[in-house]
Amino acid sequence: MSYRNKPKQTQSSAAAKAGFSSRSARRIDAGQHNTSKLPRQYATRKDPLNGLFEQHVVPLLEKEPSLQPITLFEKLEEIAPGQLERSQLRTLQRRIKTWRVIHGPEQDVIFRQKHTPGAMGISDYTWANELNITLAGNTFKHKLYHYRLVFSGWTYVEVVLGGESFESLSSGLQNAFWQSGGVPLTHRTDSLSAAFKNHTEAEVLTERYTKLCTHYGVKATRNNKGVAHENGAIEGPNGHLKRKIEQQLLLRDSRDFTDLKQYRDFINVIPVI
Repeated sequence: MSYRNKPKQTQSSAAAKAGFSSRSARRIDAGQHNTSKLPRQYATRKDPLNGLFEQHVVPLLEKEPSLQPITLFEKLEEIAPGQLERSQLRTLQRRIKTWRVIHGPEQDVIFRQKHTPGAMGISDYTWANELNITLAGNTFKHKLYHYRLVFSGWTYVEVVLGGESFESLSSGLQNAFWQSGGVPLTHRTDSLSAAFKNHTEAEVLTERYTKLCTHYGVKATRNNKGVAHENGAIEGPNGHLKRKIEQQLLLRDSRDFTDLKQYRDFINVIPVI
C-alpha cells in the first residue's frame, strides 16, 4: 500500500512494484482482499515424544488419572531408554494438562465467594499444641478459638480449655462481638458438633447456639459438610495466626508462662500486632 499512496502512482504500477497482480490490487482497493491465514491443520515439527504419549501415557492416565507427570516420565524412560531427554518433561507436563482438561474426570465447580462489609463473621477452633507452650514448666495442650470478620479480616482470639463446647463457643463469640463493637448479619462455623459423638447432644448444641445467635440478631449458618473451600475464609488465617504467634514467641525468647492469665494476656494482643 505504500507504493499506492505515492503521488501519480497508478494501481497497476503500484501492484507491479509490490509484487502482486492488478487483480489483487483491485480487491485491496475495494476492501475485498482477505489477508488472514487459515489455521494450520498439520504439525510443523516432529513429535518430541515420538508417539509415546498416545501409546503409553494415555492408557496409564485412563486407568489412574492421578498419576503425576514426573512418575509417567520416569515410566517412559523405562519403556524407551535413551529416547527422551530431561528437557522433554515440560512437554509431557503440557500434554498431560491438556489431556486432563479434555478427557480427565469432571471437576467440582467452585463459585468465587464475594464478601461485603459486615455481612459475615466466621468461627473456628484450631489446635495450638505445635507452639509448645508451657505454664510454670508444665506442657499446656490447648486450642484457640478464632473469630474473623470475613471482609475486613478483623480477628479475635481466645484460649480454649477442653473441647469445642457450647460454653467456649458462647464465650468466644460474645467477647468477639463486644470487642468488634457490633455483630455481622450472619455467623458461620463448621465445628458446632465437633465435640460431641451423640447425635442428640449435637441437636441440643445446635438449639442453644441458634438461640444465642437469635439473641444478638445474627443468622446462624454452617458450611456444607465435607466442602473444605467454603471455610477458606478462616482455615488459611488459622495458619497465619499461629505463624504470627510463633514469631512473637521467638521475640519473647521463651515459651513458658507463669500461669494461664499471663499466657492469655500474651494471646490477647496478638491480633492487633
